[in-house]
Amino acid sequence: MKREFQTDLAFAKELDEKDPLKNIRDRFYVQPGEIYMDGNSLGLASKDAEKALLNMMDIWKKEGIKLWDGLFHYAGKLGEMSAPLINAHPDEVVITGSTTINIHQCISTLYKPTKERYKILVDDLNFPTDRYAIDSQVRLKGYEPKNAVKVVKSQDGRLIDESAIIEAMTDDVAIILLPTVLYRSSQVLDMKRVTEAAHQKGILIGWDLCHAIGAIPMDFKDVEPDFAIWCTYKYLSAGPGSIAGLYMNRKHFKETPGLAGWWGNKDDTQFELKHEFEHQRDASGWQIGSPSFLAMAPLEGTLTIFNEVGMDQIRTKSLLITAYLMYLIDEKLAKYGYAVGNPREDSKRGGHICLEHDEAYRICKALKEANIIPDFREPNVIRLAPIALYNTYEEVYTLVETLEDIAVNKKYKKFSNERTLVV
Repeated sequence: MKREFQTDLAFAKELDEKDPLKNIRDRFYVQPGEIYMDGNSLGLASKDAEKALLNMMDIWKKEGIKLWDGLFHYAGKLGEMSAPLINAHPDEVVITGSTTINIHQCISTLYKPTKERYKILVDDLNFPTDRYAIDSQVRLKGYEPKNAVKVVKSQDGRLIDESAIIEAMTDDVAIILLPTVLYRSSQVLDMKRVTEAAHQKGILIGWDLCHAIGAIPMDFKDVEPDFAIWCTYKYLSAGPGSIAGLYMNRKHFKETPGLAGWWGNKDDTQFELKHEFEHQRDASGWQIGSPSFLAMAPLEGTLTIFNEVGMDQIRTKSLLITAYLMYLIDEKLAKYGYAVGNPREDSKRGGHICLEHDEAYRICKALKEANIIPDFREPNVIRLAPIALYNTYEEVYTLVETLEDIAVNKKYKKFSNERTLVV
């Protein structure tokens, strides 16, 4: 979409004044004097999340073990609240586990290798935990990853070619796991195209939504993937270590979970405490252990905001504010060695901007000194996520002005380029 922008501060303020989501910002704990551009790593705390957490504490204090009477199906309730974000059936979604545990759960359930079909197809740009889990799963089946894990390699280290993925769907591939949005470059893969191609070849396919959920609308009733997993602490702002999400397509409800646990047992026999597992035939059947209510409650608060605002409004602002950021990078920063490393097309761009510079690591340190919180990824990427719910256009303008000042005055030079732990 062609958009007309201007480079002056007054224009940014005009965009903020017209922003239909401007009042939502007040529901988040935005710190005075700080510009937070790292919501794609850890979303800011919201007042709604705080209220939900404190309410859970009150329930625990007052009810003790009686709290189970009203909260026994809390994971399913949060799954139902999450379902609109991906347009899935409510019984296909449950809030449980962690991203990695949920990958293990889904793969161990659906990966049934045969002599002819035994490979798992992945890419070489996804977050490492996905690959660690896949390698573990093939080893558990008696294979070596070098033989059973098929990797589609990026040609430029930034993007994945969807045609190359489809070409790699050979007859020996049993299952596929791919990211919907790449965590470095913000590329959005065409889930429908890739999923349809996989199913036409009899291959199961799942998606990692960690950098997609809460950032882009998805339609699982249309796409019909076999499974999906995601975290809730990035765009969904459910807090550090918050409980993850799992989607299992209804057509697989008959499958016994690969990692069975008491909490996935059928409701009507769960308290008979039998030693024979009876699977609950919906997404909740893929739960393993007791849910952690204190780590789940903040998600209820933020889902209230998401369902109130709707993903269409969120995506509309996200596309506009990231397009504005790219425009300012082109107009003000390109001459100083900065470059946009993410796709520019709306349909191919996730919720963050991949800003590249040879001194990216030290520039990130200089930004933090200026009370702007970015995110660094090797080798040369400054990830910047102007979040639709709480970032402003004026903040984007100030960010770019600061990046220009850092480059012009070489303010990054006083920082060491020696790598330390960066999250």
